[in-house]
Amino acid sequence: MTLAAIRDVVLDDALSHEQLREEHERLTLLLELTNALASNVELRDALTAAMQRARGVMRSDSAAVALLDADSQRLRVYTLDGPDGGDLLRESEMINGGDTVAARVLRTGKPWTGRFADGLELDPRWRAPGVTVGCVLPLVGRDRILGTLDLRRRGSMIYTDDEVSFLMQVARHIAIAVAAALAYGEIRSLKDKLAEERLYLRDEVRTERNFEEIVGKSAVLRRVLTNAETVAPTDATVLICGETGTGKELIARAIHDLSPRRSKAFVKLNCAAIPTGLLESELFGHEKGAFTGAIAQRIGRFELANGGTVFLDEVGEIPLELQTKLLRVLQEREFERLGSGRTLRTDARLIAATNRDLASLVAEQKFRADLFYRLNVFPIQMPPLNERPEDIPLLVRHFVEHYARRMKRNIETIPSETMEALTRYRWPGNIRELQNLMERAVILSPGPALQVPLRDLDARATLDEHHGKAQTLADAERAHIVATLTDTKWVVAGARGAAVRLGMNRSTLQFRMKKLGIARPRM
Repeated sequence: MTLAAIRDVVLDDALSHEQLREEHERLTLLLELTNALASNVELRDALTAAMQRARGVMRSDSAAVALLDADSQRLRVYTLDGPDGGDLLRESEMINGGDTVAARVLRTGKPWTGRFADGLELDPRWRAPGVTVGCVLPLVGRDRILGTLDLRRRGSMIYTDDEVSFLMQVARHIAIAVAAALAYGEIRSLKDKLAEERLYLRDEVRTERNFEEIVGKSAVLRRVLTNAETVAPTDATVLICGETGTGKELIARAIHDLSPRRSKAFVKLNCAAIPTGLLESELFGHEKGAFTGAIAQRIGRFELANGGTVFLDEVGEIPLELQTKLLRVLQEREFERLGSGRTLRTDARLIAATNRDLASLVAEQKFRADLFYRLNVFPIQMPPLNERPEDIPLLVRHFVEHYARRMKRNIETIPSETMEALTRYRWPGNIRELQNLMERAVILSPGPALQVPLRDLDARATLDEHHGKAQTLADAERAHIVATLTDTKWVVAGARGAAVRLGMNRSTLQFRMKKLGIARPRM
């Protein structure tokens, strides 16, 4: 055998050995990918595991996966492994599809390979220095293309047909992992949402299971119910106005229960009860680590109420900087969680309530005019209790029966003079004040006759015959507030404060004290 023949045999053996080694590496890679992807259900972990060893075998200097965002239909680029190390996974900003390589691969479902000088770039800002050759492959799921696998290489050696054929196998493995991870993410998201909704509803039933029925037969109340019945079947935003304690939440619930959304959640939030710094998180949610104390992701009220109704009480207390985001939710139906750049959509209907004059706040530039007009699509005015005196006996009996049943008391009669005094009283705290007084009366009634502590009602507001003259509502309200403050030693807030006894919010009581010129007397 000649020297040339021997050399050819050696070369053939070397090439065969190299081909066998390369084929072994490829099969090992596919086996490792299968094992790594099968053991990870988190998308981040799955993609990281897929690229841990793949880049070397695929003879690429960098690799990325770009997934199609379901909400925006744009690509979200994930940098998996770069030529100079760095983060294994860093989520980049969204990019538009346009006429990029990735867009072409998504449309055709066919891989692309070539030099970037000869083709279109996926994202020029992402290209590392010296990387001139690329290969973009589709990640094909069961019923759609999920995204692309983007490979980069330094030098001038274009990806061969044999390499592309093998890389399509890799892409299929990655697509299976992505589909599984996305499905797991959707299931977990639904599970988390259901868990939060169940927790919210459990707390609501425990603390807010007051009186679902709206009690009363007066003409002014019937007008309110007619308006509620008219607007309920629509998706229109409703603004319920009225004094504190007039039953604004009950009307909001009635609108929800009469609407096609009744099977979905009715989610409420008192904007005055939440610190300003946390209000945005309560409304729109936050991501883990978004701020100090954010130890876990939280779903906001608008996300929780998707398909249902959000009831925002005391909407006039929302700060100006947050009103813009609320307006966006009403107009565009989209928002972002605090600490996240991902845009979410919601189909929640908004019912707002306030005891303040929003038009005056607009004039004082304390409330956005465009948000006011958007909220004021269908206003409903709740009448104060002193404008519906014929409903007071019905409400008294309703509350007495409720608390007697709860406390296992047998209340059979209500003295006529007691009912007359209750009917004459002006009720500055409205239905909530009446409710609180009836609870106290049942506690104080050991026998079958209701014993109402009428001394808690100022004599000037209830029994005018002792004075021989009529009294204004402001006088009666001032006298009642002063009497309550005196009884609580001028403690306004807290469980034993005057605000609770009067059935008011602390801020509302302070506002009325200022308006009526009530100040604590000096010792």
